[in-house]
Amino acid sequence: MTSALEGLKILDLTRLLPGAFCTQLLADYGADVLKIEQPGQGDYNRQFAPIHKQESGSFLLLNRNKRSLTLDLKAPEGKEVFLRLAREADVVVEGFRPGVMERLGLHYDVLAAANPRLVYCAISGYGQDGPRAQAAGHDLNYMALTGALQLFGTPETGPIVPGLSIADVGGGSLMAAVGILTALSARGASGRGQFVDIAMTDGLVSWLCYHAADHLFGGVEPRGGERPFIGQAPCYNVYRCADGRHLSLGIIEAHFWHRFCDLIARPDFKPMQWPSGEEALLQKAVLTSVFGAEARDTWVERLAQADIPASPVNAMAEAFDDPQLRHRDMLQYLDHPVEGRIPQLGFPIKFSASPGSIRLPPPRLGEHNESVLAGLGYSADEVARLRERAVI
Repeated sequence: MTSALEGLKILDLTRLLPGAFCTQLLADYGADVLKIEQPGQGDYNRQFAPIHKQESGSFLLLNRNKRSLTLDLKAPEGKEVFLRLAREADVVVEGFRPGVMERLGLHYDVLAAANPRLVYCAISGYGQDGPRAQAAGHDLNYMALTGALQLFGTPETGPIVPGLSIADVGGGSLMAAVGILTALSARGASGRGQFVDIAMTDGLVSWLCYHAADHLFGGVEPRGGERPFIGQAPCYNVYRCADGRHLSLGIIEAHFWHRFCDLIARPDFKPMQWPSGEEALLQKAVLTSVFGAEARDTWVERLAQADIPASPVNAMAEAFDDPQLRHRDMLQYLDHPVEGRIPQLGFPIKFSASPGSIRLPPPRLGEHNESVLAGLGYSADEVARLRERAVI
């Protein structure tokens, strides 16, 4: 089968999660992604715990189907190599603070002059302009700034650290992937590439469409534990069962709620699906007692038989052994020349005619230096000189 993005050439200058996940998504569906890494160190994520044998586990889960070229972009020879690559590329993705590529002399205007069809995607925390453009930040900071962080927690705890990097992935990786593919589509009509400015804060704000409605239209400040879908409503909540494990109850539609009330023999709750204040606390206490009377899996089976939206709160081991995830091939394996047989997360998008595929293991640092440079016309002696000068 033909891969959806076969023939697309991407130069990936990013480090850490947002860019890596974006380019792996594109690589999984056929794009040729070349990681440009700092000689001697490479992507910072290579050093993150847990280390499998030599590489970080998270690096191994974020960088399959990519090649690696080490390149010192501060050296004149390194800039020349990158310019040669950019002339043949479709996309450049970088995740530096605004201004870094300008200081290197490799910013969009320079690259577009060499390759007018180039799509250049810059992923940053706050965007390329504005009063915070140069500010340092990470996922938690973007969550806090946009009002998203207050959605997690309770009145007792206040905001808590979310367990997923929502701004990095939702505001960064996914927005960058959409931006790149949109710009490529536009190039098909115009013949020219363009600059794609991805701010993780902007992307995260767009994810607030449900909860921002409370503020923008209802005049209510949404906080964790104080609004129906973020911990207040008993019908949409998490409960501890008799065996100490937890269950998620996700009832929205009234017919599911009525069925649930019948199941637990509390028909009096039917008119009170969305209580607030003291009524919500009392109803939550009742459901806590009900679920606490039996083991989690007993409740899972009972609720499934009644066709009520509920699921176990799985540990990772349980999740990867879940029949649905197994059926959807969401845990796969590949062979790595150093790390051995390693697990990989499955493809999130299923295509009928051009499915994702694992073609390459995550690259060793600089693994493809010789082949990439030879493809650009560098001789073996020239490659050796670049290595001697620590350009690669």
